[in-house]
Amino acid sequence: MGLELYLDLLSQPCRAVYIFAKKNGIPFELRIVDLIKGQHLSDAFAQVNPLKKVPALKDGDFTLTESVAILLYLTRKYKVPDYWYPQDLQARARVDEYLAWQHTTLRRSCLRALWHKVMFPVFLGEPVSPQTLAATLAELDVNLQLLEDKFLQNKAFLTGPHISLADLVAITELMHPVGAGCQVFESRPKLATWRQRVEAAVGEDLFREAHEVILKAKDFPPADPTIKQRLMPWVLAMIR
Repeated sequence: MGLELYLDLLSQPCRAVYIFAKKNGIPFELRIVDLIKGQHLSDAFAQVNPLKKVPALKDGDFTLTESVAILLYLTRKYKVPDYWYPQDLQARARVDEYLAWQHTTLRRSCLRALWHKVMFPVFLGEPVSPQTLAATLAELDVNLQLLEDKFLQNKAFLTGPHISLADLVAITELMHPVGAGCQVFESRPKLATWRQRVEAAVGEDLFREAHEVILKAKDFPPADPTIKQRLMPWVLAMIR
């Protein structure tokens, strides 16, 4: 068996892995794990990833979890352009710096924006107080400013003149609040121009394909009560 990727493109790290593999011509078998149906919580998927999270990778008898680890594995196994994860010590360190920062900052605020603005009230039928939503969007705004001031600055991409894993991870995160209807780029021309560069670098068709699901999040039908009961503990743990 060749490379298998267990993904759901509703998930931002899954989108990053999917775009990277597709863009670099890495052959893989796509195994869809439907998060909205709770398939990641099943005993069957636990055999692949006991953490019950996507993405996950199987390469023959080898299994790997965690999106950053998967991206780095793919850069090392397959012949991909150096700019994704440069050999130069300091250039690579800049990519590592962003990947280390984003886990508890931008990822958290983008995830919370999607769930508080759309997924709780629309999909789960659970109201979110105006105060909670306002606090979530304020946190998102702080992290967007940090992304711009600390990482992007006046460069073409987050870590230099070329796209890297940092940009791919960042843009897939930001499309979460975009899918919720947040005005992420409209008042931030520097970030908007960066987004255009990233889309052009990965290919507009591939970018659109990867984000088709998240951009329809507001149209998700309400969850079945049984599914809702199963998902709630996972959701609350994920966005806390």
